[in-house]
Amino acid sequence: MAAAKAASSNAAVDPTLESNRLEIELSRRTVTLYRNNAKVRSYPIGVGRQGWETPEGQFRVMQMRRNPVWIHPFTNESFPPGHPENPLGSYWIGFWRNGEDWIGFHGTPPSDRQTVGQAISHGCIRMYDEDIAELYNEVNLGRQVIVKP
Repeated sequence: MAAAKAASSNAAVDPTLESNRLEIELSRRTVTLYRNNAKVRSYPIGVGRQGWETPEGQFRVMQMRRNPVWIHPFTNESFPPGHPENPLGSYWIGFWRNGEDWIGFHGTPPSDRQTVGQAISHGCIRMYDEDIAELYNEVNLGRQVIVKP
């Protein structure tokens, strides 16, 4: 009987979720860090604006950069770290790619802090620079990223 009870309680666990993951809730504009299936911390985020919606689904961290270069999605012009036209802040955690464009978590320059919490990006997840610095040290390549509506 105990084995049957254990099996039925395990049936409620989503087998696609890993114990160490990031969960983005677009409607709440939050990302939550999970460690051993326990919530560690939630952070406020900015998300993709209309026409540039953040993709939903299950992904993996594929790229991590400190002081990232930003490439403009329309002009392909490169902007170095710290450049006034570079919206990425100090950290980049890429989790989606269509072969040409990337979507990921990035910081926000001090002049744009008010954009965190809004639907404003080209699909990326904007975070306060201090929050992404903390998150960057908690994740690794291959970490599961779940994006929910």
